[in-house]
Order: sequence, then C-alpha cells, then structure tokens
Amino acid sequence: MKLTRRAALIGGSLLALTGCGSKFQSYTGPAVTRVAVFKDSRRMYLLHHKSVLKAYDIDLGFAPVGDKKVEGDGKTPEGHYLIDRRNPNSRYHLSIGIDYPRAHDIAEARALGKEPGGDIFIHGQGNPVSRLRRDWTWGCIAVTNDEIEEVYAMVRDGTIVSIYP
Repeated sequence: MKLTRRAALIGGSLLALTGCGSKFQSYTGPAVTRVAVFKDSRRMYLLHHKSVLKAYDIDLGFAPVGDKKVEGDGKTPEGHYLIDRRNPNSRYHLSIGIDYPRAHDIAEARALGKEPGGDIFIHGQGNPVSRLRRDWTWGCIAVTNDEIEEVYAMVRDGTIVSIYP
C-alpha cells in the first residue's frame, strides 16, 4: 500500500511540475494589430496601432538581403501578409504561419519558370544548435523559444505582418 501511495504522490508531483512548464502562455493585454519586421536591423515589433508592445531580435533566411522570389533561395519575403495558421507541434518549438505566397508572389516566381516556395513562419529556434550562426532559416523569421511563446500568445490569426527590407 505504501508503494502505491508513494507512486501516486510522485506521479502527482510530476504532473503538477509539467503544468508549470507549459509552452502555452496566456495574454490579456492590448491586441496586437500589426507585426512589423525590419530585415536590415533584424528587429521585429508587435504593435497595438502605433504603440510598440514588444520588440525582438530576429534571425532570417540564410540569404537575408532581397525579397523572396523562388523556392529554396533562402530569402525572407518582403511585403504585407497575414497570420493564417499556427503550429503548436512545430519542430521549432512553436510557430505561426504567414500567408506567403500570395498571388503576386506566385506570378513573380512563375515568370521566372520556378515555384515560389511556401511554409514561411515566425518560429522559435527548436534546438540550441540552430542558433549557432546568424540568419539560419530557409526564409522564416526566428526568435528564441521563450520569445515565440510570448508571440504565439499575443498574435492572433488574421494579424497583418509587414516585412520591410
């Protein structure tokens, strides 16, 4: 009987501890109305209208200068997009999707005889090895795992994402 009681106490304690370490945060502050990404300064801002709620250092695609044109070019797109999905099981901790490619992106790539690519996300770092060098993604916008937990909680689907050169 003692073994069962001890196992129950240990199991309950472990369950309580894992609840405290959840990667899913809650947020009750002002709504994020826009995400502004500035590629040249490697900064991302979560805005409520004109007020900055949070600012983050970011990493970009491995070829950070210029607009994304085709699949595999390692560039992060530039322009105005929307948050259209989220992935709680991302291999990069958590991620929120950007609705790239849009019609103009597809037309631009096809004019070059190529595909535009896709799966552009704002995400965490996954494992620490991925942050050994700057601008390591395939075109995504990366923050730390702790930071993506904040972003994931604060940014809603449908939020505008403006990515500037």
